[in-house]
Amino acid sequence: MALPTRSHHNKTKFRYSTHMVELPADYVPEFESLKDLLLDMARERSVDRLLRIIVERFAGRPHLALARIWLMGPADRCPTCSMAPARCDRSRCLHLVASDGNPASETRSDVSRLEGPYARVPLSEGAIGMVAAAGRSHHVPDAQRVERGLIDRTWARAERIVAFAAEPLVHQGEVLGVVAIFVRVPFPDSSESRSWLRLVADHAAIAIANARAFAENERLRERIEVENAYLRAEVVEAQPYRELIGDSPPMQNLRRQFELVAPTDASVLVVGESGTGKELAAREIHRRSTRAHRPLITVDCASIPRTLHESELFGHVKGAFTGAIRDRTGRFELADGGTLFLDEVGEIPLELQSQLLRVLQEGQFERVGDDHTRQVDVRIIAASNRDLSREVAAGRFREDLYYRLNVLPVVIAPLRERVDDIPLLAKRFLEAGARRLKQPLPELSREHLDQLKRHRWPGNVRELQNVIERALIISEPGDLRFDFGPSARLGSGAESPSARAALPFVPMAELRRRERENLRAAVTYTKGKVHGPRGAAEVLGMKPTTLLSRLKALELTRHGQDLR
Repeated sequence: MALPTRSHHNKTKFRYSTHMVELPADYVPEFESLKDLLLDMARERSVDRLLRIIVERFAGRPHLALARIWLMGPADRCPTCSMAPARCDRSRCLHLVASDGNPASETRSDVSRLEGPYARVPLSEGAIGMVAAAGRSHHVPDAQRVERGLIDRTWARAERIVAFAAEPLVHQGEVLGVVAIFVRVPFPDSSESRSWLRLVADHAAIAIANARAFAENERLRERIEVENAYLRAEVVEAQPYRELIGDSPPMQNLRRQFELVAPTDASVLVVGESGTGKELAAREIHRRSTRAHRPLITVDCASIPRTLHESELFGHVKGAFTGAIRDRTGRFELADGGTLFLDEVGEIPLELQSQLLRVLQEGQFERVGDDHTRQVDVRIIAASNRDLSREVAAGRFREDLYYRLNVLPVVIAPLRERVDDIPLLAKRFLEAGARRLKQPLPELSREHLDQLKRHRWPGNVRELQNVIERALIISEPGDLRFDFGPSARLGSGAESPSARAALPFVPMAELRRRERENLRAAVTYTKGKVHGPRGAAEVLGMKPTTLLSRLKALELTRHGQDLR
């Protein structure tokens, strides 16, 4: 037992073994000076900072060797944990989350270290585990009762530990964790020290619960803000004719495929040429699914820079890389409980595909720069205009990921194979375009429909939409004219119109020239305005970011008068 003695220097000494601990004569009982800690804890909204405040304030006492806090968490190391007996609770255990103190100079131990044999403590094992399991305090007031199994005896002697106390952190009947202190002086005989430690533990439990609630509210607020911003952008950029239109045999077959795949939670791979409406198919599958009450989040994999794919899909934490000034929620978290549509999935870098496969198989991922594993419940709908089986054979796409995505394939026929749908599509595009451009609705004659049906439509439905929009822009009121290529313009090349009409395809150079002319006409018509109502992106039916990218790729400036 530690015995107090009085020295000539008016200091109280406590003897433990061969060591002496000196304290000033005006020594204040250890917990009396912790009153301000209660106020500081109540103000703190971060769990990590709160825990640091507690252990650092305890460590400010000269006689305290070590202060530690464990919080309840999953038993993620049970199979390999040396402290876990066969009878322990395999679902949860205590995780060491904060540690500080005043180590003896000869031991030079790192008291803030959170690794080691006590980083995980099974429930009901040792003093700490028993406090958590029973939800009751445990105090060892003097050196004679520091027993084996309570703490490491070798460490206790080296650090001159005389007394020990552990209090459960209990909030609304739930044990959140344990706070423990190891001191070099005996506890006073009065119950004052115990009551103060219990008071600190009770306030700490409330503060931890409040900080967790605040963090969860912040996470939900951030998620709602991101979802709202995303949905607002979707509404602004959305077409007024989102539903799939047509009653041809290929469309009837497509609807039958929807009826089969939509009610399931299996991954779907939508296959079709560019412009056939793969995103519309994804929206229809989501609308018919049991996840329709949750969002459909779209990711255009082809438009994301290669270095940002991981952050875009999984998010990142502040400081994860240069420019990461705040935590960012990834698309998988936004789609939790709903559907994630990965458009042009073949563009995802090969080195990232293993992480995507893990989310598909286990529903788990980590944000960039974070080691916290997150769980999500997301249905994946992927799309590609590439032949992914060939990409697998060429080594550019993982075979296991391909088969995981291709559980239920949906094939969309090109427009040239469903010519009977062109009148319905043209009529809908014409009505919507005239309404947006605030123009009178022109007549769509049989001759017009014959023209549209004769075209090969290499750009499919998207090309048909653009042709209709362009006709509304360049035609005189009441005189609808379609521009399919250079044969409709004066001064075109030497090739005759009849020869061009006979070609079953359009050369890439010609397609590029047509696109340049179309974009130039649209931007000129809107006087250089790209974003917003009656902007070039709106009249073309394109996303503003896509239009700006195409203008740059085609070496066109943003303002109509400067376009070459």
